[in-house]
Amino acid sequence: MFRFRVLNILLVISFLFFLSTGSYASGSVNSNSPVLRTDSVPEIQLLYNGRAWRNLYLSVKEDQFLFANEFLPGTISMNGKQFRNVDLRYDIYKDELLIPLNRGVIIQLNKEMVDSFSLVFQNRSYLFKNFRNDSLKLIKGYLNVLYSGKSSLMVKYRKEIELLAVDKKYDLFFQQHRIYLVKDGVAYLLSGRRDFLKLLDDQKLQVRSFIKKYRYRISKNYPDSFVPVIKYYDSLKK
Repeated sequence: MFRFRVLNILLVISFLFFLSTGSYASGSVNSNSPVLRTDSVPEIQLLYNGRAWRNLYLSVKEDQFLFANEFLPGTISMNGKQFRNVDLRYDIYKDELLIPLNRGVIIQLNKEMVDSFSLVFQNRSYLFKNFRNDSLKLIKGYLNVLYSGKSSLMVKYRKEIELLAVDKKYDLFFQQHRIYLVKDGVAYLLSGRRDFLKLLDDQKLQVRSFIKKYRYRISKNYPDSFVPVIKYYDSLKK
């Protein structure tokens, strides 16, 4: 934590210097950034709390980021304070959130301070919550919340590196995901349709009738396909 505080002070001093001189790297800071709309040093210090990030995987084909390798518009909540119109990039290989500072400097945010964030990609907003404690076994880090009601449905995105996967010369990033259902305060990893329906067995007849009526196709490859069914299941619970 001391390391983060020292770096934070240096970053704030540096950033305030560039604010006063007007020297920004082209495209490195969003013109709508909350930093440009506030004179509050504590808010700047809170938002840019972290350490300088370096890409250690330039030699690996593809990239380690979710959705796109460029920064995406989003919102972030840190220690209960929300910042809108922020450029963010999510490294799902390391499970770390990145934000641009200036002059090409990128900050890896202090995960212990991030409550949640959202990313906008192809006109859709994706909400991610940071699970920082062990209150829910199996779940840790940033998860995409697809549905939150009496039950919850979440996706953990991840990238791995396959060695020498390209022409037996280059390593390759490949993406995978895991789906979790949180029911009655317990998290369950879903391997597919059968697992999912088994967990809803207390409303078995109604749920299966609902699926049949609307011809829902549930597939692990399409996490959103679970959402209408779990919403209906929750509506049956008093």
